Amino acid sequence: MELGVNIDHVATLRNARGGDEPDVLDAAIIAQRAGASAITIHLREDRRHIKDSDLDLIKKNIKTNINLEMAATGEMQQIAIANRPYSCCIVPEKRQEVTTEGGLDVHGQEEYIRDFIKPLHQAGIVVSLFIDPDEKQIFSAHKCNADFIELHTGAYANAFGTECEKEEFEKLKTAAALAQNLGLKVNAGHGLNYQNVHRMHEIEGLIELNIGHSIISRAVFVGLEQAIEEMKDLII
Repeated sequence: MELGVNIDHVATLRNARGGDEPDVLDAAIIAQRAGASAITIHLREDRRHIKDSDLDLIKKNIKTNINLEMAATGEMQQIAIANRPYSCCIVPEKRQEVTTEGGLDVHGQEEYIRDFIKPLHQAGIVVSLFIDPDEKQIFSAHKCNADFIELHTGAYANAFGTECEKEEFEKLKTAAALAQNLGLKVNAGHGLNYQNVHRMHEIEGLIELNIGHSIISRAVFVGLEQAIEEMKDLII
């Protein structure tokens, strides 16, 4: 498996006080040097962490794949087409949430998502849909012509070490197998950390894990490069 490093919370820390520290581009450069397969950034509607200028600087200075997380809005579609990151991961977004709380409802808006994806594909952008491990969402993602799904691992992460862990983990395994049978490639992420990530090895065919908060938290104590290397050691 490969490791995509989400650097949103470097921007969160910067924005807490204003100014330029810590520098988001520096974080991307360190992640690239540490061997991240992708730099993931979520450009939210309210710009609470990553800013448009961050995307611009990273695009100009980073050779590693850029994975742009974004809502399915016209504004974000135009930003993606103008910047042409390697990939876009379409996520649900609510202003009041602290972080993404669940997967995208593709099943409930198939026609809209399918039409939303078309211009991204025409711009040469790989498209992933961030969804819960739910059969109907996977079938809908396939119908919408997504290249990837990213399985929302939050329920598993919350259940880790409890009696519900097995049930939530089996949902991920089943979902990954179904998606792959339909021809979808599968990534995973949300809530994964140094304690629970090892079980991702039990899911056949996972391509990339996108991890942010846990890595940035660890980096406070050991530095970003070491934190990334430690996570990579756990997933290789």
